[in-house]
Amino acid sequence: MHAGNIYASLMAWLVAKSQGGTMLLRIEDLDRERSKPAFADQIMRDYEMLGLAWDEGPVYQHDREEAYRQAFEALRGKGLVYPCFCSRADLYAASAPHRGEKLVYAGTCRGLSDAQVRLCEAEGRRPAYRVAVPSETIRFDDAVQGPYEQRLDRDCGDFLIKRSDGAFAYQLAVVVDDASGGVTSVVRGMDLLCSTPQQVYLQRLLGFAQPRYAHIPLLVAQRDRRLSKRDRDASLDELLAKYGSPQAVLGHIAYVAGLQPADEPALPEQLLKGFSVEDLPARFPDKVQIPFR
Repeated sequence: MHAGNIYASLMAWLVAKSQGGTMLLRIEDLDRERSKPAFADQIMRDYEMLGLAWDEGPVYQHDREEAYRQAFEALRGKGLVYPCFCSRADLYAASAPHRGEKLVYAGTCRGLSDAQVRLCEAEGRRPAYRVAVPSETIRFDDAVQGPYEQRLDRDCGDFLIKRSDGAFAYQLAVVVDDASGGVTSVVRGMDLLCSTPQQVYLQRLLGFAQPRYAHIPLLVAQRDRRLSKRDRDASLDELLAKYGSPQAVLGHIAYVAGLQPADEPALPEQLLKGFSVEDLPARFPDKVQIPFR
């Protein structure tokens, strides 16, 4: 865990608790190769040490495949799902984005005939599956970023809901899990803002309620580069060594993020005093990124 993870978790905790809500811990472990039980155990120990307690869960996505399959079949029953045999190279050749831009699928496989699909399968090619999108604009009001909209066909294109290795895609899984868990508030980094219209579209197709979203600025190591595991000095272990206690680490992150005026130790409950969701837009002068120092 690093400072960016802690900051996002703290913000989610504050938003939930300031509104009398509860925290649901979900372990998003769809990628079995990268997700190990030991990693999830360490995350939970870190949360406990920092005082970021959860009320429900943990819920593991690897236990939820039947729920994802049912949602997948419901979408397929609407005639909206089709196989896609495009390689990563094909996708970039069809729609080569500039750095930082979202890849928009060109619809290459949308019109494949049954014969073409059988030919691809006979060649040993394993399809992913996409959901078709209409020429529809999805609009919502984000608690931090304000009004946001995206025209599905132009700004994202038909998107993956099941990967070629058989794993269900993030967009479908989080929509199903949010609905199943009764999630009414989602707090996450603004790098996921552009994915939200796709999730709203799936919610509408599946008859699910739409949560309230708050996409917070990212903590960055340097401008336009988010914190990651390679930033060892921002890891929890390094921060504990530098600041001496979990409360001091949490207080420093809260100070950098503008949640308290002084760089001093703090408990989550102390930061909750005076915290208001309505104040979030004014709290962040730069709604995209916050330099971590």
